[in-house]
Amino acid sequence: MFDFVSPFKLRERGIMGMNQRNFSYIGRYNDRALYPNVDDKLKTKKLAIESGISVPDLLGVVHFQYEVNRVFDILKDHDGFCIKPAKGSGGKGILVILKTDENGYMKASGEYVPREEVVRHITNILAGLFSLGGAADVAVIEALIQFDPTFKGLSHEGVPDIRIIIFQGYPMMAMLRLATHASDGKANLHQGAVGVGIDIATGKAKRAVQFDRPITHHPDTDKSFADVAIGNWDRMLTLAAGCYEMSGLKYLGADIVLDKEKGPLVLELNARPGLAIQIANGMGMLPRLKHIESMDHRRTASIEDRVNYAKTHFND
Repeated sequence: MFDFVSPFKLRERGIMGMNQRNFSYIGRYNDRALYPNVDDKLKTKKLAIESGISVPDLLGVVHFQYEVNRVFDILKDHDGFCIKPAKGSGGKGILVILKTDENGYMKASGEYVPREEVVRHITNILAGLFSLGGAADVAVIEALIQFDPTFKGLSHEGVPDIRIIIFQGYPMMAMLRLATHASDGKANLHQGAVGVGIDIATGKAKRAVQFDRPITHHPDTDKSFADVAIGNWDRMLTLAAGCYEMSGLKYLGADIVLDKEKGPLVLELNARPGLAIQIANGMGMLPRLKHIESMDHRRTASIEDRVNYAKTHFND
């Protein structure tokens, strides 16, 4: 834990603060002209498909208000789905429906919403209620993620995801994010989700935190984190590393889910990934960032070589 520690001690432990992240890494390495590649989820999805990076299936897109009611022609063929704003942030405006029946559309909480609520939600997305800067947006409709049984008992309602930080194409730190009752089914650590630090070399859990404090079991299911090991880990690292070429950004976060049928899928990218991953891992990012900065980048290594390098040099 990093409670009541002086700035000097934090630097000594290699902890990166927000100002240093913003100026030394985001500002220095990320071309702002490329931000739309990750801030616009629809554009991200199209770029990913062109680059051969696996993403959840796109069922449809709603651009204008007159198209809203047509969405039900798409949804009638799908029992579950997800509707999200293309330019949303912080998980806002995401409506996940697990199944559809005579009672309406059932959310992960078991609550049903009527057709009118789906229309209202899409209308709010188009109006920019959830988008960055409040700008008009489009609604993206995706296939529902069928999360892998590996995570059974490890998440409350929401789908677990894995955040991987990539720098200059090297996956250098990772954590598993697990929804809780306190986080209202969202994988947001600031709202009470659990962050589980993951060993880059093995995909195995190192430690877990909730509200920045260590825990050993999921607060809702009492499932232990001790034996958590993420399947398809090498494929997950490969997808994350490939997001470097796909986005053009040198410092970014990739959020990846594990689908039981399709394997790892890139959910979204972030040009300004948060710093709580350091708390989840019990270590700072700076030593690894500086290690990568010290390397010769005149020739870009292959994705496979970068993944193998990370697994060898950033093992815990």
